[in-house]
Amino acid sequence: MKRNIVIAAVTAAALIGGGTATALATTGDDEGSARQAANTRLSDDAHDDQDGPDAQDDRDDDAARTASSDVTAAEAIASALKHTSGTVVSAELDDEDDSAKVVWKVDVLSGDNTWHSVSVDPSTGKVLGSHADDEDDTAQVRAALKGSSVTAEEAAKAAAGKGVVTSVDLDEDGKNKSWEAETHKSGGAEQDWKIDLNTGKVTADRTDAQDDDQD
Repeated sequence: MKRNIVIAAVTAAALIGGGTATALATTGDDEGSARQAANTRLSDDAHDDQDGPDAQDDRDDDAARTASSDVTAAEAIASALKHTSGTVVSAELDDEDDSAKVVWKVDVLSGDNTWHSVSVDPSTGKVLGSHADDEDDTAQVRAALKGSSVTAEEAAKAAAGKGVVTSVDLDEDGKNKSWEAETHKSGGAEQDWKIDLNTGKVTADRTDAQDDDQD
């Protein structure tokens, strides 16, 4: 009778957790081993759910994009500015129009308030093309950058000490305006940083982590 109770308990635990467990038909001290085996299996299943194939695919994609670029964020920005004069507001290493081709996308705000999206080859630094964009936050961007001394290129260089910079972007919202950068290290680890608009000081961006905790 005792043996049947142990098997039923282990089986029920496996069904509730969505995993599988092998019930050990034993009595006495072996009952603890059976429960431990079931708990271990269920714990492994929960871990697999949190860090599944999709999460690994995202890390692999990020690592592949990083490895495909010989041109740094700062170099891509400099190249874009030679092609289109103005103020760089963001630069990102990303897929071009959801295709397999990876390029640097650099957003430039010209003196006449026209936005330009400039594509830069990540291997050669050559400008591949550009087109005008419509943005509705021009006034906010101008206000955030007014009186600042650190450019997007300088912010990218500052963040490069933390890893390979894959994006730099102006955060013009909120009280503490700054440059934001994302870096990657070998193995696909990524981290977000804030760069002060006046001093160029780099600090870890805790905003995303706090948002994750609240979710």
